[in-house]
Amino acid sequence: MPTPLTEGQPAPEFTAKTDKDETVSLKDFAGKHVVLYFYPKDDTPGCTIEACNFRDNMGRIESAGAVVLGISLDDVASHQKFRDKFELPFPLLADTEHEIADAYGVYGKKTFREHEYMGVDRATFLIGPDGTLEKVWAQVNPASHADEVLEAMAGHKH
Repeated sequence: MPTPLTEGQPAPEFTAKTDKDETVSLKDFAGKHVVLYFYPKDDTPGCTIEACNFRDNMGRIESAGAVVLGISLDDVASHQKFRDKFELPFPLLADTEHEIADAYGVYGKKTFREHEYMGVDRATFLIGPDGTLEKVWAQVNPASHADEVLEAMAGHKH
């Protein structure tokens, strides 16, 4: 099993393509909280619940001075379909070579119904305005996760 990074560590810098085929880097969001959430696959049940939970809470998240970045191993075209189907208002990053997932320690062997494969953990990293990992969720409840993130940010007001 992969071991995710822990709180207090610097967040690894990354650059990735978004669902709009634009390139973004972590440093583009310096001075803001970044909610970087890794999810296994576009348009699958848990991932859809989680994405819609973030979508439905975007007003509160933006009011708290944060941006949300979803990230999976899916490519840009897959992200575009997922975004359009659920009207997702935040960027989805394509980590097709799992370089970012490796850097954050969330890529590794998975088992689903006795079938082993390599994939990404459903994990979220709250990155502070200074680029430090303020909170790490290695286990996520997709239906209530936005509330957990908002609570953590409220506890980290600078």
